[in-house]
Amino acid sequence: MAKINRSCVVGAGTIGSLFAGHLGTVIESTVLTRRINHAHDLNIRGLQVSGKSDLHSDIIASTDPEDLGDIDLVIIATKANAVEASARRLAGHFPGAAIMTVQNGLGCEEVVARYGDWPIISSVTFMSGIRHADTHVEYELDTATWMGPWAGGKADYELVQQIEKLLKASGLKAKAFKDLLPAQWSKLIFNAVVNSVAALTDLPHVKAFAQREGFGDLGHLVYAAMDEGKRVAAACGVELFEDPWEMNVEATSHGQSGDEDYAHAPSMLEDVRAKRLTEIDWITGAIVREAEKAGIAAPINETLYRLVKGKESSWVFNNPYKN
Repeated sequence: MAKINRSCVVGAGTIGSLFAGHLGTVIESTVLTRRINHAHDLNIRGLQVSGKSDLHSDIIASTDPEDLGDIDLVIIATKANAVEASARRLAGHFPGAAIMTVQNGLGCEEVVARYGDWPIISSVTFMSGIRHADTHVEYELDTATWMGPWAGGKADYELVQQIEKLLKASGLKAKAFKDLLPAQWSKLIFNAVVNSVAALTDLPHVKAFAQREGFGDLGHLVYAAMDEGKRVAAACGVELFEDPWEMNVEATSHGQSGDEDYAHAPSMLEDVRAKRLTEIDWITGAIVREAEKAGIAAPINETLYRLVKGKESSWVFNNPYKN
């Protein structure tokens, strides 16, 4: 593939804005937005990143992919629930581009592939931030994005390495894998449990998630659910890149940033607090589906999944304005 000179981020929320802002310091950065006023503000003011980085990037933004010209790299940074709508908008555009998916869970690559013959890179990211405005995002956790060629597509490892170098040059952390699946499953299990438990308890990801000293400690549930997820991965023939429980202990001990008062609110907790649909089907639901395919039971993850689905149903049931 030729050198990457122009990128397009689809979904300029917190993660998308971090990608777009950093990439704008090394190549031409564009953003495909849903709202006209969002595009207008980015075109006028650019994108400011504060916190772990201090930078400002000029941005070309539009609600229409036709306005953005030729693109070499598309990063779909929406939530998993919005990937299909995003891929549908991209259909027929950017034929020379590679597409990188950056979602929690499993299965988004297959969705994108239905709408075009692009080389597809799978990725998962551990970075996080706070979105203060359409034109300002704070970089909070400066942790890595893991990426690799999607096994079902035509992307090659050299392309992934090129994207890795580009992200590092922009000031982000990145790691290329020839096979992302072991790393993807490590984060899947970690996310499935941490997000589900946070959504159900209204607790951010704090030290309680790793405590197992007393009978009532929450860490017992987190450990058991992650251990079950590890058994599902093994049944699927996946040897994990990192142990999800150790990832959980490390995060709650040091906050991945050295902050002893670490209390990160997982995305599913933010969704529940805002009473909007979560990504549960793509995360914990993925473990339940893969367990069923492998012919093994996953009762803890299945329980977490159904409880979160029940919480989503409660918003409709308790809405006095429902039909």
